[in-house]
Amino acid sequence: MRRFLPWIIVIAVIGFIAMWYFGIQNTALGYNQATEKEWGNVNTAYQRRNDLIGNLVNTVKGAADFEKGTLTAVIEARAKATSMNIDPKNITPEQLAEFNKAQSGVSSALSRLLVTVEQYPTLKANENFLKLQDELASTENQILTARTRFNESVEVYNSYVLAQPRTIFLGKYKEKAYFKAVEGADKPVEVKF
Repeated sequence: MRRFLPWIIVIAVIGFIAMWYFGIQNTALGYNQATEKEWGNVNTAYQRRNDLIGNLVNTVKGAADFEKGTLTAVIEARAKATSMNIDPKNITPEQLAEFNKAQSGVSSALSRLLVTVEQYPTLKANENFLKLQDELASTENQILTARTRFNESVEVYNSYVLAQPRTIFLGKYKEKAYFKAVEGADKPVEVKF
């Protein structure tokens, strides 16, 4: 029995190291999956907004002799935003900045649309328009929540995969980018009638 004791110790140590390694890998995989799920939630919220924009534009078109330039800007911004696809496995800060830029274009165009709508009292009183406007406000809150949760999951993921000594074993897991405010978001929005 004594002559097998060193082998038993070596096998136990190797088994312990293997379990520790697989534990690190599985935890990183779980955090990676969480960030991908939250990215899906971000996309779902943006998709909801894009779906509502179509209904909003059609309601406005039908209810007012409306300024075509504003509607065109909203439609073009929506098309640009929906054409952007980002792989959640390889989100880079540059891709996220471009995605943010496209989405802020939608927000800006929508703001101009809603400000211009103020000139049409019959449209402001239209029940369908008011409901869509409320839905849009609710969706913007959902987008904020989804982006916040995504950033929280990225923080957990990055903290785990970038910590020492785990980085030695997690070379295939790269740092993920956070959502950041778009340039100029720190300034208040100026609304003119």
